[in-house]
Amino acid sequence: MKSIVSLILCLLFLSASYAQQQAFTLQDSLRGSITPEREWWDLLFYDLDVSVNPKEKYIEGTNLIRYKVLDENQLMQIDLQEPLRITSVKQKGKPLSFTSKGFAHFIELKEKQHIGEIGEIEISYAGTPKEAVNAPWDGGFSWKKDKNGKHFIATSCQGLGASVWWPNKDHMYDEVDSMAIRVTVPKDLVAVANGRLINKEETSTTTTFDWYVTNPINNYGVNINIGDYVLFEDTYQGEKGELDLTYYVLRDNVEKAKKQFEQVPPMLNAFEHWFGPYPFYEDSFKLVEVPYLGMEHQSSITYGNGYQNGYLGVDLSGTGWGLKFDFIIIHESGHEWFANNITYKDIADMWIHEGFTAYSENLYLDYNYGTKASEEYVLGTRRRIQNDRPIIGPYGVNKAGSSDMYYKGANILHTLRQLLEDDEKWRQILRGLNSRFYHQTVTTGEIENYLSEKTGIDLTAFFEQYLRTTQIPVLEYRISDDSITYRYTNIVSDFDMPVRIYIGEQEHWLFPKDNWKTEKLENADQLVFDQNIYVLPMAIVE
Repeated sequence: MKSIVSLILCLLFLSASYAQQQAFTLQDSLRGSITPEREWWDLLFYDLDVSVNPKEKYIEGTNLIRYKVLDENQLMQIDLQEPLRITSVKQKGKPLSFTSKGFAHFIELKEKQHIGEIGEIEISYAGTPKEAVNAPWDGGFSWKKDKNGKHFIATSCQGLGASVWWPNKDHMYDEVDSMAIRVTVPKDLVAVANGRLINKEETSTTTTFDWYVTNPINNYGVNINIGDYVLFEDTYQGEKGELDLTYYVLRDNVEKAKKQFEQVPPMLNAFEHWFGPYPFYEDSFKLVEVPYLGMEHQSSITYGNGYQNGYLGVDLSGTGWGLKFDFIIIHESGHEWFANNITYKDIADMWIHEGFTAYSENLYLDYNYGTKASEEYVLGTRRRIQNDRPIIGPYGVNKAGSSDMYYKGANILHTLRQLLEDDEKWRQILRGLNSRFYHQTVTTGEIENYLSEKTGIDLTAFFEQYLRTTQIPVLEYRISDDSITYRYTNIVSDFDMPVRIYIGEQEHWLFPKDNWKTEKLENADQLVFDQNIYVLPMAIVE
């Protein structure tokens, strides 16, 4: 989010000197690019075992990493951020040496790596992890206490990277196929992670909770949450059968949670309708109370919205519709489809997560309250768009684009729905998107190509306009007698999106380009532009 003016210039002109202007560092590149030391091996399995000492704010543990060799190489990049430190690395019980460049650690493998073979390394680590200042935006560990004085702890790490609390291959392009997560905590606490709880072991002073994730999972989607939790459960009859709903909340909040979490089945009804089956039936659906606002951790969505509707009680749309639902339950659950099922390869394409998920709020309302409600809501959020810089950020340096990725992204998709004039086709496109890219990492280009293919519209200029510039198309027009003269300005080359207008109850489409066009239009002085299409009409007064 820093150096906004420089970032705008770099993205608009795509200059070769982009990284230099932004003063990106070697650490940015090591974190954000697919380095040679990452590219040669494919993640298969993590076996993460971590002990948490709340009193000392200290953790220690191991991560066994199973991988497949894709190309011959003897140097492997593993990431772990200070002040945590790697205490040892072993392969087949033998110690391995490594060198470090900041958080990137380059492990020297002794055995020759043969293409197609499966290997394992075990990394031990320990230390006092970074404490989150303003979770989840500034991530790390949140070390809090509940009102009864019990420890209340959670992790969050999107953008910052999962290596802030455990050693891993910390780049989004390669998701691990499955994962075991064991968390040891003091005996009076409960530890909740992703997937399903498969075992619990107690000693006189500690309890170890053994969780297992069956499906592929992105690194930032992995989390641990620790507190004086009470569990209650439900089931949902969905498109793929029975889905387990499990809820972990603080002891004093059980009754409030039971009431507020009644919003989960209507949410699942809406999202399965629009997006297809919940992507992680095998791993269940969880809401887990945490001491920050919330986050989309896969099958373990974290919740801290105070058991109230809206965003901390506020309607972000200003229309009243935002108070019809709990923002964190709906928004973060939408990420199960867009973030956890379909995941960006590079955080520069974060709009794939946030644009589609902000749009899911709109579709939740559409399903449960009708199309008019959804239209009013998404148009209400349009006032939050700043157009400060493009939605897509610079690639390869772990840098996201503008926060407009949320509600500008939602309005882009809402506009595209209007252009189709076929809501069932639009629904099948969204469902098909989650099917085509099921459990995959993707680029913006792949999403753009899919949408062009399935809509039957060449959307190249459309996405260039809205994703890669800050320019909102201006539709200049003037009306004289029974005709309208109009053209687009503030557009990229070849942008020619049609615009819908109404005269009374009669619908009419205009097809503007960058040159003036005139057409006969009876009662043109009574026309109203359809606000659902994201352009800026501007009357020209002569």
